[in-house]
Amino acid sequence: MPMNRVCEMTGAEFPLFAFSHCRDVVAAVSKAGGFGVLGATRFSPDQLEEELAWIDAHVDGAPYGVDVLVPEVIDPRVRGLSDNKSRAGAIDPKYQGFVNSVLGDHGIAPEAQMPILKERMGITPENGLALMEVAFRHPIRLIANALGIAPPAMIEEGKKRGVPVAALVGAKEHAIRQAEAGVDIIVAQGTEAGGHCGEVSTLVLIPEVVRELARAGHRIPVLAAGGIMTGGQMAGMMAAGAQGAWTGSIWLATPEAETSEAFRDKMIVARSRDTIRSRSRTGKPARQLKTAWHEAWDDPQGPGTLPMPLMGMVSEPAFARIEREAAAGNEGARELVSYFVGQGVGLVEQVRSSRQVVQDFREEFVGAVSGLGNLLEE
Repeated sequence: MPMNRVCEMTGAEFPLFAFSHCRDVVAAVSKAGGFGVLGATRFSPDQLEEELAWIDAHVDGAPYGVDVLVPEVIDPRVRGLSDNKSRAGAIDPKYQGFVNSVLGDHGIAPEAQMPILKERMGITPENGLALMEVAFRHPIRLIANALGIAPPAMIEEGKKRGVPVAALVGAKEHAIRQAEAGVDIIVAQGTEAGGHCGEVSTLVLIPEVVRELARAGHRIPVLAAGGIMTGGQMAGMMAAGAQGAWTGSIWLATPEAETSEAFRDKMIVARSRDTIRSRSRTGKPARQLKTAWHEAWDDPQGPGTLPMPLMGMVSEPAFARIEREAAAGNEGARELVSYFVGQGVGLVEQVRSSRQVVQDFREEFVGAVSGLGNLLEE
């Protein structure tokens, strides 16, 4: 396809951006002509250094990027808690009791104390900036930020190094704020998306953001995100003004992904209505596959969810236990298996390699564009 602005800025051959926490997915997508983006939040700086060094050695010179989370708004309840030990100390023991209750109902033995996450740092501004510093030590072609305005340090460093800065937004007013802050690419993400998302649908959000940016005089390319699982959808969003697609959920159903076999099996049978936008995993609204975990935490009779990053300190050790039990054959634990995934999960019918997904997107994209062209000729 002809080069467009995001391809020119990032070196991507085909403007299919693949967000993944797995380095194997990132390398496979970039080598297949798409653009892999490694989600850095789950790693410590040392771990991220190792992951990016691996990608550098295996991506065959193809372009790739990194996504970090530097939240703009910090809940006052967690200000001043500078490390995981102090954060764990701020969590009422009743939360571990509630975790034990939910897991116990599904045949998972209780733990006396809440594990303290020593390696995973949590989603905080200081942790995000530490990961950003690691990312800029590598030949990345894009760095992305979510959960608020991209920090000045990221924008300044990106401009100095010639690395485009992308920002995820869920509303047109957020896009304007990001443009005024100096970001280079807007990723407009609809509520259909997996993980942290807003409330506006992708179909409405894309033309809304494109129009608003143009009216304000900002010549910033937009990537469409949220529920995009096929090349036809990608073509539709580009017809609405986007320059490409930012995807996440589709890669979870690949053998290279970090997801477990149990979760991939659930993806194949899940319907679009089987996801939920809940605070019960990170402390902020995030779309994920709905299970009894979410029903328990979102129940008004429960203890209520904690702010970020405390909620993650409660949920992540629990989900690690759930995955271990499910892998060992505990059917009750299998019912609780969940992950961040969008409403596009209803379009997943099988497990495919990352390379095959890129090829299918290309073919579907070309077919959709050709089909529209044929309509105009008739």
